[in-house]
Amino acid sequence: MSESAETAMLPAWDAVEGAERARELFATTFGGEAEGVWSAPGRVNIVGEHTDYNGGLALPIALPHRTYVAVARRSDRRLRLVSSAADGVAEVDLDAVGPVGTAGEVTGWPSYVAGVAWALEQEGLASGLPGLDVAVVSCVPTGSGLSSSAALSCSVAVAWDELAGLGLAGPADDPSDAGRADLVTACVRAENEIAGAPTGGMDQAAALRAREGDALLLDCRDGSVEHVPLDLAEAALELLVVDTRAEHSHAGGEYGQRRATCEAAAKVLGVPDLRTVAEAHVHSQDTLDHVLPRLADDEQRKRVRHVVTEIDRVEYVVARLRDSSRAPLHGATLENIAWALDASHNSLRDDYEVSCRELDLAVDAARGSWAHAARMTGGGFGGSAIALVDTRHLDEVTAAVAKAFADADLRAPAFLRAVAAAPAGRTA
Repeated sequence: MSESAETAMLPAWDAVEGAERARELFATTFGGEAEGVWSAPGRVNIVGEHTDYNGGLALPIALPHRTYVAVARRSDRRLRLVSSAADGVAEVDLDAVGPVGTAGEVTGWPSYVAGVAWALEQEGLASGLPGLDVAVVSCVPTGSGLSSSAALSCSVAVAWDELAGLGLAGPADDPSDAGRADLVTACVRAENEIAGAPTGGMDQAAALRAREGDALLLDCRDGSVEHVPLDLAEAALELLVVDTRAEHSHAGGEYGQRRATCEAAAKVLGVPDLRTVAEAHVHSQDTLDHVLPRLADDEQRKRVRHVVTEIDRVEYVVARLRDSSRAPLHGATLENIAWALDASHNSLRDDYEVSCRELDLAVDAARGSWAHAARMTGGGFGGSAIALVDTRHLDEVTAAVAKAFADADLRAPAFLRAVAAAPAGRTA
């Protein structure tokens, strides 16, 4: 790569660097040595946006960019928390933690840590968890739609799991998917009820249940997963992530409004979730042409159309990836995947209305350069986009997006390479 493009790439720390940074912050803040360092990845979603809370399908990968936590047990039920991205030391009494809106509400980033203990105990997965001293460092960019919050909660979850002897995550060389699914449930409750972020579970599943070299096909209705081979390097392809620097937050009202609209539409249609509509659509039992007129509200019609067609696109892409396992990802297979990714962004922009100026600009610039396809990724209202690019044209696409932002007088975007990485676990 050229020097200018290389400097714009956000690097992923290796395990040694991440652990050293976390241990140094721990020692500087708390004194002494941490008992260990655990980490969890950010995630990028290839396709399947806003389907998780609708019982649908999603296809994320874990990123090599991770959050690292150096941790030591305490003899009491207190948390002492420090982050390289925040000032001061936060303290939380685990016995006083309660949901948002109650006297025990925990504010700010510590809620994502305290909420894990609360949820593990509420789920009956643990009792009387020890307090912790926790030092947090991360190379997952925050506010970028790459799930920095789930990386934090899941890294702490696997730390508590090991230190309290819960045995849910399993050893690194033989992870327990059933136990990790329980940890996903706890981390979702932590974010939903303690942090007040209405996430649907895809982020936590990617952080805890992904596998290196594979995309994770997640069935958000029953929590089952399938690992789908994703060897972009063999086909000389890159999945380029564009962090638009347009910050977003899952705790914001727009995300919750979309979820509420979908739930209201499902109630009108008399179905438990919009996945049911998608299944009927696929089997031609009840097409969208028949379903949408039953919704009097135009907003509901648009949201349902996105969710149903997005679930279809996940299945379509997975089928093409399975085909590519027998040959490199190129030709008609690549073109079909590219079509689905482009269609996903168009649907998110027009029907779900969660894109923004920066996301559209990144997508249009990548498409207008050498990218096979581009789309926003994550919850939207800011955050990141992805582009599927030939490795030989990575510089050109990166430069085209950067120029488009400069011409629009916007803050320069950042870039990172998305490679299917390992799930949460002990690092050192």
